[in-house]
Amino acid sequence: MRSRVICRGLPASWVNAWLAGVGATVLCPRIRLGWTEDRTPRAALSSTDGDPIALLSAAWPTRAALAELPIAEKWAHTSRMQRKVNIDTFSTRVRAARAHPASWTLSSTMTDLHVTADGEVAHAPFDPAGPGSIRWLHDRLVRIHGQVPWSADGPGPSPARLARSLQGTARRVRGNGLGFDFARLGSQADETAKRVDPVVEVLAFFGLALFPLRGTGTDARLRRNVPSSAIQRGWSRHDEGRELRFSWPAWRACLDSAGIDALLDLWRPDRGNWAVLGIHAAWRSLRYRPRSTADPTRGFGAERL
Repeated sequence: MRSRVICRGLPASWVNAWLAGVGATVLCPRIRLGWTEDRTPRAALSSTDGDPIALLSAAWPTRAALAELPIAEKWAHTSRMQRKVNIDTFSTRVRAARAHPASWTLSSTMTDLHVTADGEVAHAPFDPAGPGSIRWLHDRLVRIHGQVPWSADGPGPSPARLARSLQGTARRVRGNGLGFDFARLGSQADETAKRVDPVVEVLAFFGLALFPLRGTGTDARLRRNVPSSAIQRGWSRHDEGRELRFSWPAWRACLDSAGIDALLDLWRPDRGNWAVLGIHAAWRSLRYRPRSTADPTRGFGAERL
């Protein structure tokens, strides 16, 4: 018998929540993901192996497990890797991580198929730069992971704590999270503190597993003004190539990560095959417009297709 939980706190129109739903299936292969057919579709997590939230609690990564991810600053006797990563450091790290089950943490955040004029690899849109203490993506992940309270009864947050985040009733914490959640931003009229849900942010990171960054081999060291060919899965170029926008769907079926991966290969934002794939809604990202050239804030909102 399939156990199903509707996650009111994970609307598909919120890109971080959508990635979090996908991330739940990556973190726990026994969980399936579908979306309700409400006016605002919500994540529906299900499993034939028990309560999906209890399964997610049991699969929650430890801090030690995060330290073993190939994207970590220090990993497996390779050179340290922070925000600026030269091509030799990246190539060595990729070779060392080739057989690692989390090698996607490298391929979904960076690529050496576009090299900058400084000899650095390109970063994905879901791996945005951040000023000062915001640092790099893995550091942000570890910090936000540390803000999820753990249960006294076991290694990880309790199912009740996870449920509060999944239902949208958990208290947000101060911070930037992964660095691209539009919902963390407050009023444009003042400098309000940024706040995120740490459970959603951790799950969203694991959702990146299905979104590799690719390129055609452009190298700005050879021709300084060559445009970057790097593009992450799900993103497309708009406004004559000047802007990248991410598109994502909501579907009816209960899919594991492999099923979601296959659906993402097949679907098209133009609605041409939505019905046959069971897709009933989709969105496209809207980039946060900085208030000034000195504003380093990044974030992605959404418009319905």
